[in-house]
Amino acid sequence: MRITNRVVSVVILAVAAIYLVLSFNLDSYPYAVIDADVLPKSLGILLLILGIFLFFEKDQKDTNVKKLFQLKKKDVKVMTLCVVSLLIYITILEMAGFLLSTIILLIALPAILGYRKWKTAIVVSLIFTSTIYFSFHYLLNIMLPQGVLPF
Repeated sequence: MRITNRVVSVVILAVAAIYLVLSFNLDSYPYAVIDADVLPKSLGILLLILGIFLFFEKDQKDTNVKKLFQLKKKDVKVMTLCVVSLLIYITILEMAGFLLSTIILLIALPAILGYRKWKTAIVVSLIFTSTIYFSFHYLLNIMLPQGVLPF
């Protein structure tokens, strides 16, 4: 069974259209610096643009569904561990807080994916997570889950 880029792009364009309609129906808040609909609208527009590009892209000759979904057992194990890690992250986010749970996730995911430089992973996770947290907290005045940490 062959799936062409045009068939997939039509499905993506339909999903993008529905998503954009729903995102434009989100309520706006008068006192918000960045409103709640900015990210959904941006993602919907991006999905729409990518769907248009895919529609005009030339089809590959050997694009078979069976060939596309052949995965090695190791790859399935890695993907499963990543999904489980994300589910654990979602579960502990409120209890442990954004800072602690995100730092743990950003140290665990590279290890699962095979990255072995622990010091680099720790430094990147600390810098990235703290930058995001303090940007949201102090610049945008958006509270992220604090969890067990007092700030």
